[in-house]
Amino acid sequence: MSVFHNRSFVLFWLSRVCASIASQMQSLAVGWQIYDLTHSAFDLGLVGLMQFLPLVSLMLVAGHAADRYNRQLIVQLSLAVGGAAVAVLALATAAGWISRELILAVILVFGCAQAFRQPTTSALLPAIVPTALLSRAVAASSSSMQIAIIVGPAIGGVIYALSPPLVYALAAALFLFASLLIWLIEVSLDPPKREPLTYQLVFAGILYIWRNPFILGAITLDLFAVLLGGATSLLPIFARDIFNTGPQGLGLLQLSPAVGALAVSLPLARWPMRGRIGPMLFATVAGFGFATIAFALSTSFPLTMLVLMVYGATDMVSVVIRDTLIQVGTPDAMRGRVNAVHALFTGTSNQLGQFRAGVMAAWLGTIPAVLVGGGATVLVVLAGLRLFPGLARVKSIEEVAPA
Repeated sequence: MSVFHNRSFVLFWLSRVCASIASQMQSLAVGWQIYDLTHSAFDLGLVGLMQFLPLVSLMLVAGHAADRYNRQLIVQLSLAVGGAAVAVLALATAAGWISRELILAVILVFGCAQAFRQPTTSALLPAIVPTALLSRAVAASSSSMQIAIIVGPAIGGVIYALSPPLVYALAAALFLFASLLIWLIEVSLDPPKREPLTYQLVFAGILYIWRNPFILGAITLDLFAVLLGGATSLLPIFARDIFNTGPQGLGLLQLSPAVGALAVSLPLARWPMRGRIGPMLFATVAGFGFATIAFALSTSFPLTMLVLMVYGATDMVSVVIRDTLIQVGTPDAMRGRVNAVHALFTGTSNQLGQFRAGVMAAWLGTIPAVLVGGGATVLVVLAGLRLFPGLARVKSIEEVAPA
């Protein structure tokens, strides 16, 4: 049975597509606009830092809220706040009072909404589809983001060249529409228990992950791989200074990883992985590192797009494996807090990875910064094989299910 026969999942999937397209359009516009204003790789890194700070300060509270309050309502409100924040950028750009400081402040607000949306959206998914379809739902849900990454930069790059305020306005409208779609979903879940707020409850997700070597290993592997190997925040520099293309070229570079990711996520949504899950996880993270090295060394725009497709494909396989491990290996009463810690790890690695890439590019140069990151990712895989040998031997998802 296909997950797309489930009406609520279709609404959930469409909401993710709209929100992800909006995020990609906003990200492209912000990256191009702030680099156009300042010509500073460091400022591109600051954009990542402004999204990182809310993740660190709010994520554990957001996870507790997801287990304590209505998950559906939390996702709705966070999407609406994100849309309002992007609308401010549209107005400021149209009125001519946009500035580096305003962009960073708005991104900080956007990051606060995202801190609540990320873990709650993940925790909401198991309440929409039955457990037997969860692996396919995770792959299909991930494919929605890849579709958005393909469509968002392509549309955003063209529209930005015509009218920068229009990109932000369209992104804001998509966020609000995504919020409406979540409101229409039917969720089959018992009301959450309103336990008294204690430090033990807030930090229970961290403790659960620490005691589960499979989930801990998968999250740790992703954390350091993305922190060290992530290089997509430097794409504006590659587009503008190395390949001498405009916003359209940047859009093509940004959509390339998504094309590769979509090419593998659609088959995974139809035919889920059934064996050698652990070895495949380590192999795809290693492939991510080698693709990063190839990206740094490429001097051809078409070859760079191809390498970025491999970069996205390897990352997608590891994402599906990791997310399914976490959803299957966590009881529902803990999903909000565990997904919050997961989002904290992955979100901070993405945002800190952007900051690291920006700082290293400012110090060493763009290409050396990407080369160092790719090589470090391969070393992380070798270290992970020694630290988490049990994860490397996992054959099926069912092995990690709680007793």
